[in-house]
Amino acid sequence: MLNSWNIYPLEYEYLFIEALYALLLTPLIYWLLARREKQRRGDWKFGGTEQTQEKIASRGVYLFRQILLGLKTAVFVLLVFALAKPFRWNDKDAMPTDYKFGIDLYLAIDVSLSMYATDFSPNRLEVAKEVAKDFIDGRKGDRIGVVAYAGEAYTACPATIDYDVVKEQIDALDGYDIEPGTAIGTGLGTAVVHLKSDSLKSKVVILLTDGSNNAGDISPIQAAELAKQKNVCVYTIGVGTNGLAPTPIVTPIGVRYENLPVEIDEITLQEIANKTGGKYFRATDKESLKKIYEEIEKMEKRKMENKFVSADPPPTPMAFLNWTFVFLLIIAITEIGFFIQND
Repeated sequence: MLNSWNIYPLEYEYLFIEALYALLLTPLIYWLLARREKQRRGDWKFGGTEQTQEKIASRGVYLFRQILLGLKTAVFVLLVFALAKPFRWNDKDAMPTDYKFGIDLYLAIDVSLSMYATDFSPNRLEVAKEVAKDFIDGRKGDRIGVVAYAGEAYTACPATIDYDVVKEQIDALDGYDIEPGTAIGTGLGTAVVHLKSDSLKSKVVILLTDGSNNAGDISPIQAAELAKQKNVCVYTIGVGTNGLAPTPIVTPIGVRYENLPVEIDEITLQEIANKTGGKYFRATDKESLKKIYEEIEKMEKRKMENKFVSADPPPTPMAFLNWTFVFLLIIAITEIGFFIQND
């Protein structure tokens, strides 16, 4: 409800930004209104001198007239902003559910126990979550969902443009209450199934893992074939340093850490990416993971530009029009009041 009255210009983007050049006319509009007010003939005839008139003049009336001039000028400014077709990406309630802009994107994140390895600080999973949230903060108009997988997969968040909800679900990811293992095929297949055939023209899965497929009923290559059939582009990311990494191991007396070799099935991840028109990346630390997401973003932007699949988001000028109506109502009531009083 508050958004329908928010007219802070810097929180908006504008589809017809050229219209804002009309704001340069604001001083001229104010001057013309002030000149018209000054030349206005009085409602009562006064036979005294100008000096006497100034002595009995009400300063309150003068200030009120100046406020009215400001309101009339503000009406012009508000109408200019409304004509510029303003919109805000975080006005989720104003976005129609079938609005087709940007891409449909699913993050398929490995939450298996090995993702708690501490070669990334504090561990691989926490870094993956942090970088994924930073990536989401840079999205505009994309529908984003999250699939988590280990030995099985589940949908942590269906695709939505409510990015706060997506980030909350990413924060909640953990691998302790899920079947152990690494079912890359199941994780990828779950994400692909959610990308319906009637969704956006650009459909993407970013698959992140630190191991190789050792669980699930569908192989990674079968899932890649399904993605290819549905025109889903899959970017694959292998996470882990080269060599050995402190990795948690479940024992009868609890979890302990051992230095284990980082074994990422890069050949399979590369094949998944090649089959679907994506690309395979290797992240050996937090900074390289950030750069990977940045590169994926650039690649998808180029695709959007080349395919001309982007569309204008729906303008949401209601806040500017609401205040315009309020100001016009105040002006009308005031002018009618002066007219009745002077009649």
